[in-house]
Amino acid sequence: MSCNLGGRFVGVGQVGHFGEQAGGPFFDTAPSRDYLALLLQDKYGPVGLIHVDAHPDLQDEVLGSKICHGTPFKRAYDEGLLDCSRVIQIGLNGTGYSSDDCDLGRSLGFRVVKAQECWYKSLEPLMAEVRQQMGEGPVYLSFDIDAIDPSFCPGTGSPEVGGLTTIQALELIRGCRGLNLVGCDLVEVSPPYDVAAMTAVTGAHLLFEMLCVLPGTQRQD
Repeated sequence: MSCNLGGRFVGVGQVGHFGEQAGGPFFDTAPSRDYLALLLQDKYGPVGLIHVDAHPDLQDEVLGSKICHGTPFKRAYDEGLLDCSRVIQIGLNGTGYSSDDCDLGRSLGFRVVKAQECWYKSLEPLMAEVRQQMGEGPVYLSFDIDAIDPSFCPGTGSPEVGGLTTIQALELIRGCRGLNLVGCDLVEVSPPYDVAAMTAVTGAHLLFEMLCVLPGTQRQD
């Protein structure tokens, strides 16, 4: 199914439209990688990335597989799809495969903001810094629902306590207004683990918020 979705993403990009994807496991981002490859080859060159997640997803392989939910951005890095000076990971938190998991991005030149650095504060100042970092170049937004604390979003396969609030999630997405967004996704929503559709409803709202910050959209406060 990912191959078919990937073809559809590429087709969307070829006609000049914006690609927004919602999915389950993070390597549903594989279609988005095809979309990124199209942008790299035919349009923009390497893109900036705003990656909101409890996990870095930068493993070279997981359980012997190089293509899985823990590896998508390592593959994107290896394929030259990312402008590493314009990549930020926000919300890293909790368990990992190794003690240096949260430092993997830093070793590649990414900016890393752990969840603990976000506690008790508005993220509007952070997003002002992010907008400056991203500049006018093309940017891809990837949002893993497990970055949000499971008290708000329990319906995910890898919940991590001490995550972001839903208000902070809105600040992160609304803070992307003015950026040259060329694609986005929201992943890791798992209905079997959800409670009263809390996660699904939050995910749907966040996808709507992403559409509201696209270049050229009109804002009403």
